[in-house]
Amino acid sequence: MEALAEEAMRTRLFPGLGFRGDDARRRPWVIGTGLDVWELCQLLAEAESIESLAAEMELAERHLQLALAYRERYADEIADAIAENARPAAEWHELYPFVRTPTPA
Repeated sequence: MEALAEEAMRTRLFPGLGFRGDDARRRPWVIGTGLDVWELCQLLAEAESIESLAAEMELAERHLQLALAYRERYADEIADAIAENARPAAEWHELYPFVRTPTPA
């Protein structure tokens, strides 16, 4: 119940934000983009500018601004999600040895 209250508070602080995922790993996403906040923040870190990323990805700049505002408030949460995604392939294989990845041709 406490987690739902926390999510409700965050969605009120950041209109346009939602949460998805199973109960153990809920994550914020920007409604209308299909992307999690951490994904948008990672894309922004690699982009030339907000304007160029918005044009390239056909996103509204307000979606990107929302992701940045959320990251500013919850920096550790977003940094952890980006780091989780950046694990090397060997580490993922160690965690999930039953998953096979295709070898490049």
